[in-house]
Amino acid sequence: MARISLDCSPSLPGIPLSVLSVPMENKYKCQQCLQVLRKPVQAQCGHRFCVHCFRELTSSGPKPCEACRQEEIYEEPTSILNSNEVFPDNAAGREIASLPARCLNQDCSWTGSIKQYEAQHEGRCEFEQIKCDACQAFVLRAEKDRHNERECEARTLNCKYCKFTFHFKDIKAHDEICSKFPLQCKDCGKKKIPREKFNEHIKSCAKSKSACPFSEVGCKSVVENGKLSEHENSSTMEHMRLLLPIVLSLTQARAEVSDSGEWQEDSVLGLYRAPEEGVHVGAGAAASVHVNLEKKVTALERIVCVLNREVERSTAMLEAFAHQHALDQEKIENLSTKLGQLERVIAMRDLQLSETEQMVRELQSCTYDGIFVWKISEFSRRRQEAVAGRTPAMFSPAFYSSKYGYKMCLRLYLNGDGTGRGTHLSLFFVVMKGKCDALLKWPFSQKVTLMLLDQNNREHIIDAFRPDVTSSSFQRPISEMNIASGCPLFCPLAKLAGKSPYLKDDTIFIKAIVDLTGL
Repeated sequence: MARISLDCSPSLPGIPLSVLSVPMENKYKCQQCLQVLRKPVQAQCGHRFCVHCFRELTSSGPKPCEACRQEEIYEEPTSILNSNEVFPDNAAGREIASLPARCLNQDCSWTGSIKQYEAQHEGRCEFEQIKCDACQAFVLRAEKDRHNERECEARTLNCKYCKFTFHFKDIKAHDEICSKFPLQCKDCGKKKIPREKFNEHIKSCAKSKSACPFSEVGCKSVVENGKLSEHENSSTMEHMRLLLPIVLSLTQARAEVSDSGEWQEDSVLGLYRAPEEGVHVGAGAAASVHVNLEKKVTALERIVCVLNREVERSTAMLEAFAHQHALDQEKIENLSTKLGQLERVIAMRDLQLSETEQMVRELQSCTYDGIFVWKISEFSRRRQEAVAGRTPAMFSPAFYSSKYGYKMCLRLYLNGDGTGRGTHLSLFFVVMKGKCDALLKWPFSQKVTLMLLDQNNREHIIDAFRPDVTSSSFQRPISEMNIASGCPLFCPLAKLAGKSPYLKDDTIFIKAIVDLTGL
């Protein structure tokens, strides 16, 4: 045996005893951790240790073997554990690797060998409880990613608005101060306004409300910013009535000042009798009235300036609105013209699409060998429509005798026609106008066989005829299709009542066979 180096890559202590599916023999137990040996090594005294445990024991130098002391076989220097005197126990390692094992984690049903447990399952089990590095909570390994992304209270997030990094638990506090956080204006309903620009929006928002500029003179209206001009225009008379008392009071005050001056001039003698008192009182009253008058005049001048500006602005806005209205009317007329053109184009496209869909349906069910099977579903509803007279007859898709041959279809009356009305299904054969009629032999003279198929494949209802070559029904078509010819008494309606083999799942099948002999 060769000595091993303990300066190897990091390893784990022993495997838990409960991993084993069978009772553990003492020779497989680590003398240090008392678990199943993992990478067993054997000391010179004969005792086995996990390589991890032996490394821990001898990390600070040689140590005496406690197992030898417990077994009372201690003998120096043999019982001294030394990292230079240890050997890998490969035989024990192979025996341990083959022992049956099971997973310790709840709800995990894994089983295998110790070797498979170490190589494939240990540290990978989805049912293992592991500690979250951030919040220290224990979670299942299978749920670790979801925990880290959605549940961990200590996970870090980047604000999707300002890109600032914070812990999840602080998300609400950050939202309260985030300068980029979107707010909604409760006045105009506009959303996603950054908090840092919200005050600017409130000032310019047409729906935001503010006091009327004439609130200083008594107007109590609170109006939207966008309707301020409208309010000023509609409330001009009211504003003038509010201004009238102020103007009258200013006029009266000015008159009182004038009267007071004359009295002082006329009462010169009185002032001489009490010069100090009289002059003092008269001058003080005049000064007070003058100051009040100046304030009111200044306020009135400001209001008049505001009114002048509003009048000018209103006039300019009316002119702009009139110009814009003319432009809008012109645009509306142009758009109306374009809309009419588009509606006509769409109508044409719808017609083309309808024709294309009809052509596709015909091509899907079309045959070119003279044999055609017609599936008719919703039989009950269609027959009720026929009885009510809404849809007395229905045509099948077209089919051909060959790719360039006769074009044909079937016509069916679900409540009968002529002598079969109300008692029979009436089935007719129709020769249609085709693209290659000029190359075909006329009149049409091929034998036609019509069948109502028994869906149990037992007894089909069959009728056949040879065309009357003198009938216009079998001449070369001039219009889209010739007059139908066939069997008005094709099948009694009584045969389709109850549990009929011809009617299943509210569906019948009709088959037409054109004899191609001679073509």
